[in-house]
Amino acid sequence: MNSSASHSANVNDIRGVLIQIAGSQLLLPNAATVEVLSYADPDPVDNAPAWLLGQIRWRGWRLPLVSFARLAGTHTEGAAVGNKVIVLKALGGDPKLPYFALVAQGFPRLVTITRDNMIVDSAHLETLPDGIRLRVMFNDDVALVPDLDVAEKMIADVLRPAA
Repeated sequence: MNSSASHSANVNDIRGVLIQIAGSQLLLPNAATVEVLSYADPDPVDNAPAWLLGQIRWRGWRLPLVSFARLAGTHTEGAAVGNKVIVLKALGGDPKLPYFALVAQGFPRLVTITRDNMIVDSAHLETLPDGIRLRVMFNDDVALVPDLDVAEKMIADVLRPAA
């Protein structure tokens, strides 16, 4: 590879995925996504909040299935829950929760995140719901950046009594 080709991508660019959810979209680092599955109804979790849809079976694990649309308040009643499930690598280091899943409205789209195509909406930082770190303008569309650490803690807090 010649040196001019290697400098075409900025070292600060991040590969990401844009995931359509009911009423919005999520922007995540590509490294967090593990697999895309077809949606299947999850096993219910007793006394779970509306954003925790239940648990699904995947590769010998029972993964919590999260609706970020419900967490973020963008889900409207009557809207389809989703037709894909995105398995994410949990970053919190909890050996009982190495992965969790989220509901999506289709396949994630691979994107390149640069300083030029993403602007943080700092006007609404105080009003973001738990589990959402930022609201951004990405390529002229609003996207939500989940706070995966907080989401993992919220999931663990719900599942702990049942464990």
